[in-house]
Amino acid sequence: MNSMLQDRRGTIHNVKSPILYASSTKGSALGTHDPIADAIGLLRPHTVVEAGLHAAGPWAVRFDPFPHVKLGVVVRGECWLALEGHEPVRLRQGDFYLLGNPPPYVLASALTAKTRAAKSLWDGATNGAVRIGSEAEEDTFLCGGHFLFDDTNASILIDVLPPLVHVHAADPRGKLLAHLSELLVTEVETTAVGGSLVLDHLAQILFVHMLRAHADQAGRPTGWLGALSDDGIGAALRAMHADVAHRWTLKELAGISCMSRSAFAASFKNQVGTAPLDYLIEWRMSLARDALRRGTRSISELAFATGYESESAFSTAFRRVVGSSPKQFRDAAHRAATSGPSQESFVDSGAV
Repeated sequence: MNSMLQDRRGTIHNVKSPILYASSTKGSALGTHDPIADAIGLLRPHTVVEAGLHAAGPWAVRFDPFPHVKLGVVVRGECWLALEGHEPVRLRQGDFYLLGNPPPYVLASALTAKTRAAKSLWDGATNGAVRIGSEAEEDTFLCGGHFLFDDTNASILIDVLPPLVHVHAADPRGKLLAHLSELLVTEVETTAVGGSLVLDHLAQILFVHMLRAHADQAGRPTGWLGALSDDGIGAALRAMHADVAHRWTLKELAGISCMSRSAFAASFKNQVGTAPLDYLIEWRMSLARDALRRGTRSISELAFATGYESESAFSTAFRRVVGSSPKQFRDAAHRAATSGPSQESFVDSGAV
């Protein structure tokens, strides 16, 4: 395979995403009208598509806890997924699963099969494949990967995801996901020019569709992700994201939601988990942390871009939310970037 797709033996594709969702021409300079796109863009996803698991006979693989998100599909065959502390789930051919901040878990042909560590298997992957049992008798093929996010803001998404999202092949959304998985598997098995870019896009498209599937299944997931499906509260959320520099008032946001101020405030807090203006401040500070870490704006520029009349007012709000001044945060982030451990320390435990 070409060098872009061979970062490690157990990795087909491993790259920090160049896709900056929040760079949409719509909306303000720091946000778009789409909170999901804003959140994923802010998290700077590091996409890893791992070697597929080809298995025959009895088998079981134990995976370590993972701090962010894993995504997988049963391309062929069936298996069990057993998350520690949860009832085992049977995965059938064409089923997809998403794991949010998962505890230790096992993928297995049978719950009674003897487990082996995932890391040692993926360390020994060859030609983009991990094999258990005889290749001639193979009856199961799993393909997957994982997403690492910037730890500074990772809780924005991780806190609203369940440990497991399971999309059955027969579900309406499963049919669309099946087409995407076919493309993913094809790219994994080819050396075509541009394969790394295609894999990056496909994996993230799958991720977004799994988030949508979660919203469909849960009726209304917890936090801002679920609130987006509400015509009133969702409209207010999109307005705040579209113009983060605007000095929003509770009256304005309630008007956008076609609700009284008291009803809007109560409904927003019930659905999102925090008061409307507190949510706005938290989102502004998330954007500010990202900009300070990357040195893309001065503190003075950030103050006005996030809706504050002065650098002093911005610094006061930043310290209250983050616990340090903007300058202290920026300097600490710079030191960590030049001397701290990289995200690569997380990527060797296998993906599916």
